[in-house]
Amino acid sequence: MVNNFDDLLNAVRGRQAQKIVIAAAEDTGIIQLVKKATENGIAEFILIGDENKLNELLEVEGLDPTRIEIHHKPDHKQAAEKAVALVVEKRAQVLMKGELHTSVFLKAILNREKGLRTGNLISQITVCEKTEEDGLLLITDCAMNIAPNLDEKKQILENAVTLALGLGCKRPRVAILSAVEVVNPAIPDTLDAAVLSKMSDRGQIKYAIVDGPLALDSAISIKAARQKKISGEVAGRADIILVPNLQVGNPIHKGLTFFAERKVAASVMGAGAPIVMLSRADSIDTKLRSIALATYVS
Repeated sequence: MVNNFDDLLNAVRGRQAQKIVIAAAEDTGIIQLVKKATENGIAEFILIGDENKLNELLEVEGLDPTRIEIHHKPDHKQAAEKAVALVVEKRAQVLMKGELHTSVFLKAILNREKGLRTGNLISQITVCEKTEEDGLLLITDCAMNIAPNLDEKKQILENAVTLALGLGCKRPRVAILSAVEVVNPAIPDTLDAAVLSKMSDRGQIKYAIVDGPLALDSAISIKAARQKKISGEVAGRADIILVPNLQVGNPIHKGLTFFAERKVAASVMGAGAPIVMLSRADSIDTKLRSIALATYVS
């Protein structure tokens, strides 16, 4: 089981490097990431974009362009389509977004004939280390789905469970997040939380223990759960937190990185292959952990 980011990086370094294809890779930060990941044995890369610009950036960073596979596709739409095609053809195991609009990137992924659609909802998962015990904490969805309905929440939850299982968590504990621990019709997400919990009890959600609604402190702090007399297998020991909407999830992700300065990684699940889709504001180390995460579960 992967208990922390050091475990993750060591595990990835210890096996054959997976290939990551980056769409629209002509960016200094991306090439610096390529250099660091290559030097650390985290991954190998295929770069899609303007070949002349890519060659220049690689040389500036001291990398030999002849030792990296490059496809000349300066048009962002074509770059995204080529990157997806290489994953579909199994020439790369992980897809990564470079310097192109998210809408262009997702359009190539969701193409019905040539994309990576599986019929499942695609969702984002933020990963950080737990504070009170060993293990990784998954928080979802912090970047993609704005206001998911009950069925969409179930699919987002299942995507996170798939990732947790891939990281060695045998039966992840899932907390359905709200502001309170009781069902209150005035707070609609508490109703969804109760329904998801009951769906889990009746086997409609598999391979996980689901409980909610739970406030954030009751979900992640054993001490807080005890003080509030919140019992159950999930309280204080959640492996996965399902947030009610993007307005909750996105500030949690940003708060972890900018207020708390915590180490984080992120993954996109639900497609036919792992996807790395990060913000330009994310650090190289965050991106490195994210590609390690993607290659580990690919």
